[in-house]
Amino acid sequence: MDHKCWERPEDMDTPRNVYKVSAQNPGSDVAAETAAALAASSIVFRDSDPTYSSKLLQAAIKVFNFADRYRGSYSDSLGSVVCPFYCSYSGYHDELLWGASWIYKASGTSSYMQYIRSNGHTLGADDDGFSFSWDDKRPGTKILLSKEFLEKNSEDFQLYKAHSDNYICSLMSGTPGFQAQYTRGGLLFKGSESNLQYVTSTSFLLLTYAKYLSANGGVVRCGSSTVTGENLVKLAKTQVDYILGNNPTKMSYMVGFGERYPKHIHHRGSSLPSIRDRTQHISCNEGFQYLYAGSPNPNVLVGAIVGGPDSNDNFSDDRNNYQQSEPATYINAPFVGAVAYFSAKPPTHG
Repeated sequence: MDHKCWERPEDMDTPRNVYKVSAQNPGSDVAAETAAALAASSIVFRDSDPTYSSKLLQAAIKVFNFADRYRGSYSDSLGSVVCPFYCSYSGYHDELLWGASWIYKASGTSSYMQYIRSNGHTLGADDDGFSFSWDDKRPGTKILLSKEFLEKNSEDFQLYKAHSDNYICSLMSGTPGFQAQYTRGGLLFKGSESNLQYVTSTSFLLLTYAKYLSANGGVVRCGSSTVTGENLVKLAKTQVDYILGNNPTKMSYMVGFGERYPKHIHHRGSSLPSIRDRTQHISCNEGFQYLYAGSPNPNVLVGAIVGGPDSNDNFSDDRNNYQQSEPATYINAPFVGAVAYFSAKPPTHG
């Protein structure tokens, strides 16, 4: 229903149906992802609010048990509702391993290490996943578990270090295993729709892995080539800088940042007149005139990162071209991690 209307949030009058996964209609992918989020959050609050942290971890365990016991994909249970936009294309195995890994990291409970050891091979530990996204958690899980190998030299996690290295080698030009595509301007290019989601998530993983390697004196082996944590930071920085304006068109892809940024973004609230400027109700169909209008968005969605340029570094600042001009939480979220890393590091010359 959302896609059939162009409305302000204040005017929204379409059905807002809520769906749930259950034992009869399982959704291991969405449940295990929820468990991962709860477990990760419990780590964040561990020192500042131990009671809340413990509550989050217990909830994570409960939700994970549900995900694992009633296995199935939410796409199969709710196909017509979530597809084709948000089908679980990668299935639910990657989320089960991701959820268990985060609970193990948050709790240190050996049964979760045992779960990873026993189920890893059937849940994707042997696959090389080359794109970390809202749907596919494989590279993120490999890097998370490689930390265990780097810190404890545990053979159980050696496989994850090897696959993490394969992922890194796929991104590093000039090394055996390199298979990524970069634009002439230096941007990682994975897909024509919302490509920056892959750029921000890859940058986040590069920096996370660089941190793990540097803390433990580790390196990445790509055949006869050696890649250091510093190499990973350097690559991530080129991607972050590209997004913020260091690119052939000198366009910042973060709205409201820099001298030149997208003005016609595919976003309802940003493109429609505010409730202050036009108090009358704007109906579902009436709003489309603003989608197709040539004028800039009246409300600047500060901080939003859009889908980004094409494979030739060209960007069409066109509201109707959602592939390039639509912002999304899954583009912004990993970027926060990347800029947090750089903002915390003292600036270096060069």
